This record gives sequence, C-alpha cells and structure tokens, in this order.
Amino acid sequence: MVRRTFLKNIGLSGFAMAMPFASLLADNQKPKNKPNVLFITIDDLRPKLGCYGQEQIISPNIDRLAAQGVLFTESFCQVPVCGASRASLLTGLRPTRTRFTSFATVADEDAPGIDAIPKHFKKNGYHTISNGKVFHHYEKDGAGGWSEEPWHANGWVDAPWYPKGNWRNYLTDENLSLALHRENGAGKAWEAADVPDEAYFDGATAEKTVNDLVRLKDSDKPFFLAVGFRKPHLPFNAPKKYWDFYKRNEIKLADNPLVPKGAPDSSLPDNLWEINAYEGIPYHRPISDDETSRTLIHGYYACVSYIDAQIGIILDELEKQNLRDNTIIVLCGDHGFHLGEHSLWSKFTCYRESLRAPLIISAPGIKGGQKTSGLTEFIDVYPTLCELSNLRLPDHLQGESFVRLMQNPELPWKQAVFSRIGKGDSVRTKRYRYTEWTKDDREIYARMLYDHQSDPNENKNIAELPENKDLVNKFSKMLKKNYDKS
Repeated sequence: MVRRTFLKNIGLSGFAMAMPFASLLADNQKPKNKPNVLFITIDDLRPKLGCYGQEQIISPNIDRLAAQGVLFTESFCQVPVCGASRASLLTGLRPTRTRFTSFATVADEDAPGIDAIPKHFKKNGYHTISNGKVFHHYEKDGAGGWSEEPWHANGWVDAPWYPKGNWRNYLTDENLSLALHRENGAGKAWEAADVPDEAYFDGATAEKTVNDLVRLKDSDKPFFLAVGFRKPHLPFNAPKKYWDFYKRNEIKLADNPLVPKGAPDSSLPDNLWEINAYEGIPYHRPISDDETSRTLIHGYYACVSYIDAQIGIILDELEKQNLRDNTIIVLCGDHGFHLGEHSLWSKFTCYRESLRAPLIISAPGIKGGQKTSGLTEFIDVYPTLCELSNLRLPDHLQGESFVRLMQNPELPWKQAVFSRIGKGDSVRTKRYRYTEWTKDDREIYARMLYDHQSDPNENKNIAELPENKDLVNKFSKMLKKNYDKS
C-alpha cells in the first residue's frame, strides 16, 4: 500500500464532484446503482478538529472530508459511553433506564429482534463488512448483519495478563512490563512508540480497509463498509511521529478546570476511575500537576492526528478505486471526552464536552463544504442513511432523517435533542441545556441548567435561581414526554 506523506495530505483540497443522486437510484434493480456506504466511527473523538475551528489540532484528512460533505456543529450522542452509544446509534433506538446503559452494553441483548443498520442494509442487497471497533462487542453483536466475519486486529484477546494482545495495545517494554505486573493490566496513560502506523491496531485497521476496497470495487453488490477506530480512547498510544506534530510548550490546558458553580454532586462521576486505572495518575480531582495534564492532552492530540492519517489513507484508496462519487461517507465520534474541563478526564457526564461529538456526512447529490447548526442526535443517522440509500425505514426507528437539513443547512430543525447517563436525563435546545437526576419513582433529586448564550462552557448552574423556575418546569416536562416515547 502506497502511503501519501503528511504534507501531501494537507495539500489535498478535493471537492469531489458528486453525480446527481437521482441518477444513482434510477434503476433499483441494479445493485451497482445503489450508493455504497463507508461508515467510520471513532472512539472518544470530540470536535477537537480543524474543521470545527480548533487551530491546535492537525486533522487535514477529516477537514478534507468536511470540505466534501456536510458538517454538523451541534450533534449529540444519546449516551456518553461507547457500548451504549454505539448500540443506540446502530439500532436507531433511544436509551432507557434498562436499555443501553453502560460501556458493556450488548445491543442484541438489550434490543432483541431489532435489525441494526448493517443487517437492514444486508437484507437490501448490500455486502456488509465490520473492521475494528464498530459495535462494542463485535463478536456478540450484529448477529446476521455481516456478510463476513467481523474483523479486529487482535482477534479481541482481552485478558489483563496478555497486554500486547488486549485492547490497550501497548508496544513499549516499559508499558508491557507495567501492565504485566499490575492487576488491572494498565500501564501508563500514554505511549509514543517509534513504530510504523500498522504496529498499532488502528493502522492495521486502515490497511485491512484499503485491501477491502480493492476487492469490493469489482463486486456485483454495493457495500456497507464499517470501520471503527479505537483512538483517541485511553491510553493515548500513537506512533511517535504524531506526537512530534505538536510543540509541547504550545499545548493549552483547559481554562475551566473547576467544578461548575452550583453544580450538584450528581453531575460528576464518583471519581476519575477510567483514567485512575493508569500508572501515575493521582486519585484526586482536578489533576493539579500541569505537566501531567499537558502530557495527557498532547497524547490525545497525537492520537487524533494518527487516526486522521488513517482516514486519509482510506479516502485516498476510495478515490483511487473510482468509488468516491458513488459512496456515502459517515464519520462520527461515539461521544465526547473531557480534557480537564470541570476537573474531569472522562466521558460519563451530562456536560457538553461529554455529549457533543463530531458528525460529518458526504453523500452523492449533496453539496459539499456546508455546515449546519441544526440540532441533531445520533439516532437520526439510521433513518438518514436509509433515505440517502433509497431504502425503506424500519418501523422501530425513533430518530428523524436529516436529509432535508443536508440539502438546506439553514432550515429550521429540531427544537430539542435528548441524552442520558445513569439516572441523569438531559435536554439540549438551541440556547439551553437542562439536566435532572431522578429516583426510580421519577422524583427529582438534583438538576442543572446552563444558558449557552451567556455561558457556552457551562460554568454556572442557574437551575435554582427563582427567575428560572418556569424554564426548569418547561424542560422537565420535555424530558418526561421524551421518557414516555422511549
């Protein structure tokens, strides 16, 4: 596989000239006239990208895709934890108190009998492939939905005593030794091995995907090719060359590292258990050592650039095989991630950093280089893909296709979108985010409200101010109505 250099990738602007979508669907009896789908999901990716206005991040290939598609600036996941978020997105169902509740969610168990996206496409004549982390449990989920055995670079060996094969993917002697001698199998929270891209799982995933594109070109069926990248999930492991993209002394720390004023204890995880699993991370909040914080952010940035390079390799091959013009591309995170904001280094919260995630879609017949601030949520992806592919929408879907918003990014859109984690339920409108925590009998025991017009970083909870009583009641009713529909 020939890799293009980083500088060359930066120079690729590439507004792909898409053929009219109607012509693609003129004869539904011919499989090749159906658009292909390249579905890319990235673990823990927040909108820290050049195309989202983040100047410090080097992400030329995702930026290139944004220039060819529609970028959603206000897109939110349903659950800020990987297994549950992916299960919700791929089934098109909202989470509840008993469905899609944790990182270990098994979609087929929580939503039995539901055709997830790949199965629906397979039933409609598509050849479906899963590379990397698509569902959280690729070996358990999506039964009957894949045309080939789901593939992962390590065969999903997940024993703590086998760190080189487990999901943390350490390569350096230091981290391998730490992992072998620590009960939880975790070494440091970062790694910068001087290795080629393919040495880590995500580089191998890109290589596998490129090989798939070569053979899929001559298939008599359209394809649904799902690609799941693990980084920038902890630990922040990436080849050294991507760490070298950044000057350490220029990396900025979060400017709001304290708990929001007036925020309830319910808004914060009990501790920083995810990051505390790693060697050398102190068990207190916030992390007071600026050098540790800067190293963590540096590692996150390096991982983003590493994944961006893998996406560039895939996009280049898609063009090389003359598949680009007839392929829908979806790129999304599964949720966000705190990088020190509100004293946190995790997801699992109802704050903006945890719930907001990037979403970019490029499709034949849709003008590229557009942005929309219309509120969208991840359960909308399933019906949108069906409409773009001219497939029937399954009856169980709870989201709404946003194809019309892609065609007209200024169109008035949803008034509110909904997310949840644990016993907390959250609603986001254009101006506000309101969250409430309830007991099993729906009695409210904590709440918070942020005005994004005056407080976009959610630093002051105004839910208990007397003048906001009517707003709180309005949003509480919206949440109850959403519960009743889920």
